[in-house]
Amino acid sequence: MLKAGRIDFFKYRSLFYGVSFVLMATFITMATYRYNTRGSVFTYSVDFTGGTEVRFGFTGGEKVSGEQIEQILAANDIPGAITRDFSNGEVLVRVRGFENDADGLSERMKRFIEDRFPGTTASILQTDSVGASIGDELRKNSIIVVALGLLIMLLYIAIRFWSFSFAMGAIVALFHDVMAILTLVVVLDMEISLNIIAAVLFILGYSINDTIVVFSRIREHFAAHAKGTSLEIANMSINETLRRTILTSVATALTVVALLFGTGVLQLLAMSLLVGIVFGTYSSIYIATPVMLLLNHGKKSHS
Repeated sequence: MLKAGRIDFFKYRSLFYGVSFVLMATFITMATYRYNTRGSVFTYSVDFTGGTEVRFGFTGGEKVSGEQIEQILAANDIPGAITRDFSNGEVLVRVRGFENDADGLSERMKRFIEDRFPGTTASILQTDSVGASIGDELRKNSIIVVALGLLIMLLYIAIRFWSFSFAMGAIVALFHDVMAILTLVVVLDMEISLNIIAAVLFILGYSINDTIVVFSRIREHFAAHAKGTSLEIANMSINETLRRTILTSVATALTVVALLFGTGVLQLLAMSLLVGIVFGTYSSIYIATPVMLLLNHGKKSHS
């Protein structure tokens, strides 16, 4: 029985399991749609594909769209450009190659656009270039870093609690958090960039920290042979750590919210971090703990 004032987190657990199911179903549906419509699930930034990326802002004259810029560049012997329109009127242009002449390319693009739209001033906000071989290496290294991070966290949890059930509960929750960020990326058609990889690694560390706090309290009660079922003990432990969880999540979220007032790149990073913080807290309660209890077969033991 729960004491007065305590929240029964698992009373509506079926509802929250449904949230996770919808999350996974959304990712699978959108990933299938993206793959069938363009041949790939994700859109990779120039960091991973190699080439030159230029971000333009426009003032005066008529509105310039990405499609129009693609036509202008194709007519000036720069074929295969890929563009992305932003709600603030900025346009991101990605072109394969020209790594050794990124600044010259951006200036030529600017001239072509202004010649086509008299009265419109194109401002070069950002220019990036990455070689194809470096892009491939960065993509491989990013996958290795994320996989290695998950492995190290799995080993740490296994050694910290000396328990397969605790370790698997934590790793499933981490996988769930990564899926939450990737779902956001696919739904909003965000680019996989080094910023997104950094957000994933940040959320993995944030989430595992919250999970360890909850698991530590559960293990303490298991070791002390606290009264009640394993589910009741888990509920009690979450309530006891709830204040710390809320304070940490709110403080972190407030810092991230400030990034939403930045440029487009910072806004995408902030959205990824906010989703990760929400689901990182959620997964510690409704993913990590239930999986641990399931694999622990209801035993009030840390073994």
